[in-house]
Amino acid sequence: DLPKQSWVKISQIRTLSVERIGKVIGRASIEQLTQIIEGLNEIIA
Repeated sequence: DLPKQSWVKISQIRTLSVERIGKVIGRASIEQLTQIIEGLNEIIA
């Protein structure tokens, strides 16, 4: 779980190195990842 409400901006995909991201602050659930993937599929499909 994330410490506060968060969102994914799937319309602006970027890649980042692990070094730039820093420490882990939370994890997305399987359900949240499924929603993210579905949104990405709508954009790129």
